[in-house]
Amino acid sequence: MSHTTAPQRVPESEKVTINVGLVDLAQVDLLVNEGFYANRTDLVRTAIRNQLLAHADALRQIMVRKRYVLGQYRYSRKELEQVVAANQRLEIHVLGLAVIEDDVTPELASAAIESVQVLGAFLASPAVRQALADRIHT
Repeated sequence: MSHTTAPQRVPESEKVTINVGLVDLAQVDLLVNEGFYANRTDLVRTAIRNQLLAHADALRQIMVRKRYVLGQYRYSRKELEQVVAANQRLEIHVLGLAVIEDDVTPELASAAIESVQVLGAFLASPAVRQALADRIHT
């Protein structure tokens, strides 16, 4: 009988808690009550998107300088085996989500991955995380 594991659950978002002054919060609630936003979360998400747009050029420059890629990247056993076979090592720099698939062994991850820097979420099995512990930078 073969045993298959369920694929890793990929988070769609991350919860952030902030403290807001009472006067600011009252103004947020007033905008929500007047129909400008569906709820507080809608306003906060809109504000974050607007700030990211305002700093888009700076973000692009930083991403190029620090060699970050944006989005979701999955590293499979096959891909990591190819890296090792080519006598290379990966430097993973991701803004978003980086996933090392469940079929990747700690030994393979250790042989194939030089460093991991993820701003967002990094998913890997506990054994792979342990094998890369000294190479994961936040």
